[in-house]
Amino acid sequence: QVQLVESGGGLVQAGGSLRLSCAASGSSFRINVMAWYRQAPGKQRELVAIISSGGSTNYAGSVKGRFTISRDNAKNTVYLQMNSLKPEDTAVYYCYAADQGNYWGHGTQVTVSS
Repeated sequence: QVQLVESGGGLVQAGGSLRLSCAASGSSFRINVMAWYRQAPGKQRELVAIISSGGSTNYAGSVKGRFTISRDNAKNTVYLQMNSLKPEDTAVYYCYAADQGNYWGHGTQVTVSS
């Protein structure tokens, strides 16, 4: 089974930056899609950004222009560069990947203070 290991979460001040990483291991197939989701307390999990193996991307409107998703296909790793962070970005961020199945990381906490 594929495992996703996230890193890079933490506590930052509003206006600051964080870079999240997620490395997929154990896949015997091409990972077609990788994405970042987030879930704040009391809210549903929402898609933040998604990237295909070909490099096409989509972003939630709330983060577009501030966040950048990228991937290293050779490493099966996806990144999320988060700039100009706002307190409303505070959430647990989850990595997602899909080959013939779909896989989730355990999440990494991002807290943005005012």
